[in-house]
Amino acid sequence: MTFHEVQFPTDIAYGAQGGPQYSTAVVGTASGYEQRNSMWAAARLAWNVATGLKKQAQLDTLIAFFRARKGRAYGFRFKDWSDYQATAQALGTGDGANKNFQLVKSYISGPASEVRIIKKPVIGTVVPYLAGVVQTSGWSVDTTTGILSFVIAPGVGIVVTADFQFDVPVRFDTDSMAATLQNVSQSDWQNLPIIEIRV
Repeated sequence: MTFHEVQFPTDIAYGAQGGPQYSTAVVGTASGYEQRNSMWAAARLAWNVATGLKKQAQLDTLIAFFRARKGRAYGFRFKDWSDYQATAQALGTGDGANKNFQLVKSYISGPASEVRIIKKPVIGTVVPYLAGVVQTSGWSVDTTTGILSFVIAPGVGIVVTADFQFDVPVRFDTDSMAATLQNVSQSDWQNLPIIEIRV
């Protein structure tokens, strides 16, 4: 396995600096106009988790976590405190045959939108609805893939929605931790990058 189903320490994640990023090629012309080509259909998230360090105990935890992941070798879960939950997210419409629905989160701004596939929901937070009615049984969710499965396929025209919290699959974007020793009992890192991975 190249992914560990463990969550990065949430108290350190709370102070992390970062968010979504895109890759856009911009070509300028002699007249001052420009052509822009978006290289990615969806954003990729990245953070500097060193900014979340507040005390020595956190530093000790971070060192152990980094060693357990072998630097960039193994992915892990990360809670993005700025965007970690969804409410009444539309997952699809029943056709009487399909039992499986992928968790997603939609971002809408005016006429533009982006649909984000959610593959790492948090255990115990998924609440599905059929036509707006909460479902307390007859379903399960795979927290490693984000697939919501019903025992009986939702009927034709039944709208499937869900509430849930989620983590982001990430990895460290470095194989080394360059510490600065502040004093005999304290050190810190100026930069420790992590980046979203496609799973």
